[in-house]
Amino acid sequence: MATTDRLTRTAAPEPLVSPVTLLRIAIILAVLAIWEFLAHSGLLYRDVVPSLLAIGKALFDLLSHGDYYFNLGVTAAEIGTALLIGGVSGIAVGILLGANRFLSKAFEGYLYYLGPTPKIIFFPIMIMWFGVGPGSKIALGTLSCFFPVALSVAAGMRQIDKVLIRVGKSFRASTWQMITKIYLPAMRHPIINGIRLGLGVALIGTLLAETKLSNKGIGFLIINAYSTFDMPRMYAMLIVLFVLAIGANALVGRFGGLEGIKRT
Repeated sequence: MATTDRLTRTAAPEPLVSPVTLLRIAIILAVLAIWEFLAHSGLLYRDVVPSLLAIGKALFDLLSHGDYYFNLGVTAAEIGTALLIGGVSGIAVGILLGANRFLSKAFEGYLYYLGPTPKIIFFPIMIMWFGVGPGSKIALGTLSCFFPVALSVAAGMRQIDKVLIRVGKSFRASTWQMITKIYLPAMRHPIINGIRLGLGVALIGTLLAETKLSNKGIGFLIINAYSTFDMPRMYAMLIVLFVLAIGANALVGRFGGLEGIKRT
């Protein structure tokens, strides 16, 4: 008992803020300080690096107007549709390639070669096929999203415990039952990782398409602010977009974690 009391007294109290958190805060503060220094140093052209105060004012003005939310809704709808189509088709193709060794050898190489290709080069084709409206932006986002999801799911299929597959076959489960009861639950993490990667590239593809040819959407607003050299407004929109992208990514990861808790 005395030994236990002595160990309790000598145990070091846990810090209120972890060293990792302190380091992250220090990095953020250092970046902000360097940014403010560059804004007032005159080393760059005027307003190329606006002050944090100017960006803050532009951010407040941006969030105070309903026009921004309309364009944000347009972009969100395009990205959401692209993620839905590209994610579902990527999961289907990934399961097909992962379950069939012949198809995997025949076609998976094409996915590896086409996956890193910048999808913006296909945008002229998307315009011819789907027009200059939202369809071409959704198509480019879908194409961008498809490859990381398909490759991640195909790799996840090959990592499924063979015992689970044999159990499903021993119970004479149908193809649909194998997919819903065996494959998808066992591949939760590869699917979530693929969707998170797909979300990022779908966001990039959709915004690039909006900057090239569009009269609405966040990409259009960003390129318009750049064209008029309204740098504070452009940086404000990039900050909001960055925060929303982090939130969406965290939400997808959180959903995967909650699913894992429910299943256990």
